[in-house]
Amino acid sequence: MGLTAATPGIAAAAALVVAALALAVVFRWRDRLPHAVPNARSLHDGPMLRVGGISIWAGFFPVAAAMPGAIPGGGVTLAAVAALAGMSLVDDWRGVHAKTRLALQLALATVVAAMLLWPQRAALPPALPLAAAIAIAALALAWAANLFNFMDGSDGLAAAMAVLGFGAYGAAAGFAGAPSAAYWALAAATIPLFVLNLPPARTFMGDVGSVPLGFLAAAVGLAGWRAGTWPGWLPLLVFLPFVADASVTLAQRLLRGERVWEAHRAHYYQRLHQLGAGHRGTLLFFGVLMTGTAASALLTLAFGPAAGWWVLGGWCAAFSLLFAGIDYHWNRRNPDPR
Repeated sequence: MGLTAATPGIAAAAALVVAALALAVVFRWRDRLPHAVPNARSLHDGPMLRVGGISIWAGFFPVAAAMPGAIPGGGVTLAAVAALAGMSLVDDWRGVHAKTRLALQLALATVVAAMLLWPQRAALPPALPLAAAIAIAALALAWAANLFNFMDGSDGLAAAMAVLGFGAYGAAAGFAGAPSAAYWALAAATIPLFVLNLPPARTFMGDVGSVPLGFLAAAVGLAGWRAGTWPGWLPLLVFLPFVADASVTLAQRLLRGERVWEAHRAHYYQRLHQLGAGHRGTLLFFGVLMTGTAASALLTLAFGPAAGWWVLGGWCAAFSLLFAGIDYHWNRRNPDPR
């Protein structure tokens, strides 16, 4: 039986094995690969291998390419993710100007958004022209492309979110009778990196892993919603820990008039780490939140999908309280809100 007809278990096992082998090769040549050095954003004291995310795509792409139709948008979506991974690898290696990164992200996001929305243009609200819908979706995809990157600063966070988030997509697709093998394969391909990214981490995911993951999470979420595979609230709820932290932090920095493109340690996970939680405590705290939002999304989808937006609202209220608590302790320790 070929991968075209593979079960999710076979696809996941294949991706896991290839990813593990790729990560072993990465570590074999780690002395010749780029390392992140401590900066204004870093929560580590020394250099850290920063391209472990290569292993994710080494495990995922062959499996996804062998299963036509496994990912919404097929080859176009995979090509966009590959292009982002390639640019991000260059960025990890020698740096890419922020304007160049954003321009490519927006260009690829526009192509994917147009491809996903065009076939269902007749179902758009009358007051929302197709061009406006594509622009809004493209901005959302470009923003999502940076969510994992923003959160790849503390051991285990980004890898845990990828395993739980894409695993939740796989389960949700299975509920709907839609293809799910590629989502399970991506979750499985992240597991070897997750193991080596646990505290004390031996490698970062890096831009090569984090940027395409965020982009793909949003593209798949949008496509699944438009195709009726899952309700619109599900992708937001599954990835809410990252969406909430990154979005609230950006809004606060904009209100303070800061240069939002500069490295910083103002994310809530970074504040929690600096308040004494460290890498292990921060991973435990956010791991509970990730597990909670993903599990509640699947339970709501299975037993009460009509309540999904209410569940999302309840979690947003809970995050508001948690963030307010971190703000309170942070401001008591450091009157400077940054």
